Amino acid sequence: MKYLVIYAHPNPQSFNSAIRDVVVNELKVAGKDFILRDLYDINFNPVLSCDDFMKIQQCLAAPDVGKEQEFVKEAGTLIFIYPLWWSGMPAMLKGWIDRVFSYGFAYEIKETGAVGLFPGKKAFLITTTGATEEMNKASGIYDAMSRTIDGALAFTGLEIVGHKYLPGVPYLTDEVRKGMLEEVRAAVREKLL
Repeated sequence: MKYLVIYAHPNPQSFNSAIRDVVVNELKVAGKDFILRDLYDINFNPVLSCDDFMKIQQCLAAPDVGKEQEFVKEAGTLIFIYPLWWSGMPAMLKGWIDRVFSYGFAYEIKETGAVGLFPGKKAFLITTTGATEEMNKASGIYDAMSRTIDGALAFTGLEIVGHKYLPGVPYLTDEVRKGMLEEVRAAVREKLL
């Protein structure tokens, strides 16, 4: 099974990059075949243009989108790594989903309703937050993310095998962050390998 790692953080020195490195290393050590798509590094255009919209209505894709769709087709498991900004994923990742998970590729509409076209594929999400776990629970953000982000991915037929939240990252000590990286390592081994 091939893995597709979709990474969305603009700072190469971020804690998210350390998470990415742990995930990639675990896949390498396990001898897994994977592709890493660092959306900022590849300068992915997240803007769904009028041309994109017209292509989607014809079940076509722009060349850059077609390339990303090929990676998704080849993958059995998609791993998303990103920070929570303004109660959602970064615009870069949202735009990737808007453009790549298009009608006719990720889902279709039948007489009985919407049908996801990714059955048999899995997804695992790792999200960092600035707010503490207590704040996130009190505000309902975890429930909201489960309904929106996890729900949107499940709409395509992806089986969500886990969503690992790493809260309060900017305010933690290096020691606590190292512990979080070990939690990520354990989650990858338990849920994905």
